Amino acid sequence: MTVRAFHHRSKAQRGFTLLELVVAATIMAILTMMALPLARVTIQREKEKELREALWEMRDAIDRYKDAADRNMFQTKVDSMNYPPDLETLVKGIEAQGGKKIRFLRQIPMDPMTHSKEWGMRSMQDDPDSDSWGGQNVFDVFTKSDGTALDGTKYKDW
Repeated sequence: MTVRAFHHRSKAQRGFTLLELVVAATIMAILTMMALPLARVTIQREKEKELREALWEMRDAIDRYKDAADRNMFQTKVDSMNYPPDLETLVKGIEAQGGKKIRFLRQIPMDPMTHSKEWGMRSMQDDPDSDSWGGQNVFDVFTKSDGTALDGTKYKDW
């Protein structure tokens, strides 16, 4: 065997055959198609987590507002039952006794399902199953999304 023949054979053995490339491409395509549904579920799960956090943040602010009003830290409307008149009041804050301004939210969070800062609101005077807000005060908030969660519940019911 000459050096030239050995050199020629080693170059031929370095590359892939067409069959090997087709098999590798097929395996990559199958793995990619298996990963897409998992990626969608992961993205939806992350949005659901963001929704839970946003709802908790606003509900906590509403509760802190009511608690402060119940302790007579500031004046509220008689028929408000010491709940905030709207979500914007939680952001703007309210003058407490002694001239100190109390804020309950830095900003109204973005709804990850609707990509909006508009939230559904419930008042103490509203029917419990109502989707429309009477405008008297804010007792609870919910998303306006009609979507269904991974656990089968409606986002509006969270």
